[in-house]
Amino acid sequence: MRLPEFPDGFLFGAATASYQIEGAYDEDGRGPSIWDTFCREPGRVADGATGDVACDHYHRYREDVALLRELGVDSYRFSIAWPRIQPEGSGPVNTAGLDFYDRLVDELLASGISPAATLYHWDLPQPLEDLGGWRVRETAERFAEYAGLVAARLGDRVDRWITLNEPFCSAFVGYAAGAHAPGAREGRGALAAAHHLLVGHGLAVRELRAAGVREVGITLNPDRLLPATDSPADLAAVRRVETLHNDVWFEPLFAGRYPEHEAETWGELLPSGDGSYRREGDLDLIGAPLDFVGINYYRPITVADAPYRDPDPATRTAVDVRAEESWRDDVRHTTMGWPVVPHTFTDLLVDLTERYPALPPILITENGSAEADTTDADGRVRDTDRIDYLHGHLDALAAALRAGVDVRGYYVWSLLDNFEWARGYGQRFGIVRVDYATQARTPKDSYHWYQRLIAAHRTRGGA
Repeated sequence: MRLPEFPDGFLFGAATASYQIEGAYDEDGRGPSIWDTFCREPGRVADGATGDVACDHYHRYREDVALLRELGVDSYRFSIAWPRIQPEGSGPVNTAGLDFYDRLVDELLASGISPAATLYHWDLPQPLEDLGGWRVRETAERFAEYAGLVAARLGDRVDRWITLNEPFCSAFVGYAAGAHAPGAREGRGALAAAHHLLVGHGLAVRELRAAGVREVGITLNPDRLLPATDSPADLAAVRRVETLHNDVWFEPLFAGRYPEHEAETWGELLPSGDGSYRREGDLDLIGAPLDFVGINYYRPITVADAPYRDPDPATRTAVDVRAEESWRDDVRHTTMGWPVVPHTFTDLLVDLTERYPALPPILITENGSAEADTTDADGRVRDTDRIDYLHGHLDALAAALRAGVDVRGYYVWSLLDNFEWARGYGQRFGIVRVDYATQARTPKDSYHWYQRLIAAHRTRGGA
C-alpha cells in the first residue's frame, strides 16, 4: 500500500484528552468536573460508565510516553484538567495537580516530543457550573485566570497552546441537546454558552500572549454538510445547520462578525436590549490573531428539512441531521455509525480556505475512527478498517495541500482506546488497545502502519 506523502516540515502527532484517559478522579486534590457529575446521573452514559479510572494515564503516563516515542511522533496533543489545577474553578493553584503536567511535559521533552496543550476539553469544574457555567460571562473570566496560571508554570516548555476543543460540543451538545455534560436542554442558554466560550478564548489568548508562549490557537470541529436533495427546503435547512455548526465559530474568529443567517435560525433567542450577553468590543477580543487553527474531522453529515419547531438549538432548528441513512449501501460506516467518505475532508478544507482569507495555518488536531477491533489468539489487533480509514483521509489531506490549503500537521485520534463520553467504553478509537480490566496496552496494526508512515516521511527528508 502506497503511503501518502507530505511536504518538508509537516508535523505528525497523536492526541488524547484528560477526562477520557487520566482516571485518578479524586486524587491529589482534584475537584469534581461536570463530567464526574453527569456520569453519576442514571441513564446519561452507556452502561453507567465513568472516567474514574479510564486508562489510568495519571499513573501510567511514562508508559504512554514510551509508546509515543516508539511511534515516532513529532508532537503529542493532550489536555489539562481544569479541576486538577483549580478544584473550585478559581483561587490558588492546586500544586499537586499542576505537578502532574509538569512531569508529563518533562517526560515528553526528554523523549524528543513537542507538547501541545489544550486548556479546555470539556471538563469544567463543577463549582463553576453551579454558578451558571458557560451561560455566564464570569466563567470566561475564570477561564482566563486559569490559562494564566498554567502558562506561568508550563509556558516555557509547551510549544503549542489550544484554548478550547470543539466549543460546538460544549455549547450545543452540552447546553442544548443535553447529550453531554452538563446535560441541559436550553435555547438562549446554549447561545449564551457559545458566546461566552468564545469570550473565554479571547481572554485566554491575552493571558497566553502575556506569558510569552510560542504558538496559540483554537480547535474547532466544522462539518461538511450536504443536502439530502436540491429542494429549496433542504438547501435552507443546510444554511441553518451551517450557522449552528460552523458559522457561530468561524465568523467571529476569522471574519470579525456574527453569522449572517442567525436571525432566521434562532429568532427571539438572540440577545437584545439590556439582557444581551454580547458586549461592545467582544468581536475584537474574540478575533485576535492566532498562530493556527485546529480542525477536527471525522465524517460528513446530510441535512434534510423537517417540520418546524421552536428555534431552539436543541432541535437543530427544524432540520433532520443524518450521519448515515442517506449514504449508499456501498459506503462503509464506522461503529459510531459514521460514513467513511474521505473526499469530503478535502472539500471542507478547501471551502474553509476560500471562505476565510484570514484563516491562519491549519493543524488537523483530530482524525480517526472507531472500529470493531478484535484481538487474535496471538494477541495481535488486525484493525485493517482503521488503517483504510486513516490512509484514505491522509490521502484526502494530501490532496488539500496540493489544492493550496496551508496545513502544517496531523494528529491521529487517538493514541489510546478511552472513555468515549456518553458512549462509555463501547467505542474504540485508539491505535493502541487498552484492556480496561488490566490496563495492558497493545499497539494495533494501525499503530505500526502510522509508525511506518512517519518513518518514511523522515527518510524522504520531511522532518
